[in-house]
Amino acid sequence: MKRRNSTIEHLRGIPLFAECSPNELALIASNVNEHHASSGDVLIREGSSGREFFVIVEGTASVLVGATPVATLGPGDFAGEVALLDHGVRTASVVAVTDLVAEVSTQREFAALLVGVPGLAQKLLVGLAQRVRRADLRLAS
Repeated sequence: MKRRNSTIEHLRGIPLFAECSPNELALIASNVNEHHASSGDVLIREGSSGREFFVIVEGTASVLVGATPVATLGPGDFAGEVALLDHGVRTASVVAVTDLVAEVSTQREFAALLVGVPGLAQKLLVGLAQRVRRADLRLAS
């Protein structure tokens, strides 16, 4: 129970989960696992099938399409949702730049979160829309 309570408090500090109710935070806590990665570890490999959703808690990671860096992720940023939503392959690689800590959900856990925490789906959609907008601006320039 102590681990779960500390996880809930930890999740409350992540922007993606900050507005969740105590019951929603408890559901999230039961559907995520803490993951530690070292600098250089590949969290997501472009072209592979999607199995996890990551929310970075500490550290930074680079998003690469091919060998081209397209974004840097830090605390509060998330990755991996696209392949879980459309059951397609990963659209980019995510590599730890520093040692990092992330909360990770499997595909089944991620689906449970979308059903059990409706506000989370809205935040994910906003995040996806912002990424599409940034990609459009990069293409236009």
